[in-house]
Amino acid sequence: MANTRERRRLAMRARILDAARELLQEEGYEAFSMRKLGERLDYAPSAVYRHFRDKAALLQALVDHDYTAFSAANAPSPTANPVERIRQGALGYVEFGLAHPDQYRLLFMTPPRGPGAPLSDRPSVPVGDPDVDRYASLRKAVAEALEDGRFRRDAGDAELITQALWATVHGVVSLHLIRESQPWLDWRDARETTATLVDAVLRGLAPPSGG
Repeated sequence: MANTRERRRLAMRARILDAARELLQEEGYEAFSMRKLGERLDYAPSAVYRHFRDKAALLQALVDHDYTAFSAANAPSPTANPVERIRQGALGYVEFGLAHPDQYRLLFMTPPRGPGAPLSDRPSVPVGDPDVDRYASLRKAVAEALEDGRFRRDAGDAELITQALWATVHGVVSLHLIRESQPWLDWRDARETTATLVDAVLRGLAPPSGG
């Protein structure tokens, strides 16, 4: 009986989060309210408050939920060399964005909240822990590639290269999510585009042969 109640609680929580994600993307943070969320779900607001104490707690839980899914889907093999981890991470990033467009838009395409807003702009993960923070994971691989001589010494520091790589894959995902329906472009598969871009960037970062 207890297990049945817990399954129902988790199912209700998941339904609330899905509806909150949709409402947030449609109306924005400022217009979002627990009352509107209850109306969308056909629940009394008190039913929503039983799962989340307030708007800030609900939206933070939503960011945490989606980032956890992103982090798990985007994790490269820990045994690969740093350059291969970068390549795997890039492909995993794009795969997640294409497979979960609503989650991706919330995490990486929703404008930051203004000063004083009660919702953090980032999930509640240990910042800098490469096991759960995907930016830290990418930066670690870049730093190792620089240290091992796999990247040119004049290519830039680890932060610069990490941000350039992130911009590369984010550009692919955001273009396909926003513009893929445009009939005037003969879009190629986003995964092929990603592989082409990442290989070009990695070749550009590599030291000269024998150097």
